[in-house]
Amino acid sequence: MRSIRRHQQGAAEVAMTPMLDIVFILLIFFIVTSTFAVEDAIGIEAPAPTDGGDATPAMLIRVTEEGLVSINGRYTDIGAVRANIERVKAEMPKAMIVVEVMPKTRVGVIALIRDAAYDAGYVEGVSLMLSRTE
Repeated sequence: MRSIRRHQQGAAEVAMTPMLDIVFILLIFFIVTSTFAVEDAIGIEAPAPTDGGDATPAMLIRVTEEGLVSINGRYTDIGAVRANIERVKAEMPKAMIVVEVMPKTRVGVIALIRDAAYDAGYVEGVSLMLSRTE
């Protein structure tokens, strides 16, 4: 038997240009048709500067680095924050809320306090203050 040897004249080449064109067209299509979600941020206002003449009543909520919450000097559970805010709002409707936090306080605790203030009816008047000492 005689073996037949076939010599390949050249290796078969695949044209990559059309595939790259399709990839770029798909990329442009997905970029143009995509939608971007707008994330809601925590709405906490900076304390308003005062000259000391007008004393607005305020509720002071302190949060330690460990997550302990004190309201006007009394330690409380995070679940009781909303009830205390509603009580102060009933006594003094124009009272503001000042949230004093330590530098390494977890953001989740601050968010829970802000949510409690929203649920109690405060849309504005909640200030965040960063404390340096405990």
